[in-house]
Amino acid sequence: MGKTVNPRKVGPIEALAKAINLRTSARKLNLVAQSIRGLPVQRALNELEFSPKRIAGDVRKALYSAVSNAENNHNLDIDNLVVAEAYVGKNMVMKRFSPRARGRASRIEKPFSEITIVVRELTGDAA
Repeated sequence: MGKTVNPRKVGPIEALAKAINLRTSARKLNLVAQSIRGLPVQRALNELEFSPKRIAGDVRKALYSAVSNAENNHNLDIDNLVVAEAYVGKNMVMKRFSPRARGRASRIEKPFSEITIVVRELTGDAA
């Protein structure tokens, strides 16, 4: 009488990894996600390694996690993996106040976002 197994969120030749609470706006994170969509995994890792964007390091960690999930949990060949999807979502917003003139204050919003990376194994005929 164990727990029921949750159905997979992705297909049989796909693996997924999520990075949540990344301290950047979704708009900036989407620029990095856009640069790796559709690329082979090794090329995407190189893009992120040499990207000047600060958040690229965290996206790289998430991509490594997706590759590890594919290899260890789903027995996929890591040499044939491509970044099938990389999409961004908004997360919480930290609210801070900054003092202004005449005793007033203005609100500063510090957004967080999340990224979901799906890697897919290309079969021999599609590669």
